Amino acid sequence: MQKDISCGHLDRKRLEVHSVRCNIELSQPRTATATPGGTFSITCKVSGYSVTDSSYATAWIRQPAGKTLEWITHRWGGGSLYQKESLKNKFGIFTDASSNSVTFKGQSVQTEDSAVYYCARRPQ
Repeated sequence: MQKDISCGHLDRKRLEVHSVRCNIELSQPRTATATPGGTFSITCKVSGYSVTDSSYATAWIRQPAGKTLEWITHRWGGGSLYQKESLKNKFGIFTDASSNSVTFKGQSVQTEDSAVYYCARRPQ
């Protein structure tokens, strides 16, 4: 029996990513690098929904090697913002409606910030 879920749904309580075939696409570069104490920026190009649609949020999560997923931040299409308290001074999220994209920026990054970073859509 197939579980009926939204495209790109991430179960925040369990921090599990569920993938299903859909018309939503979030694309981002394969790599971004930074030196300790430096900055980095990753832009996620969205298609299949609008970053200004208040029914959805675009989120950034990360997974350090050998560890579980960690939710960092998300911004709802209406503008509301959630940020993990312990990381809010290190990472920011910026929406660009004209290019339908969301940019994630990090500052003063350290080796412990090394991880795979993902953008994801979160439904209401």
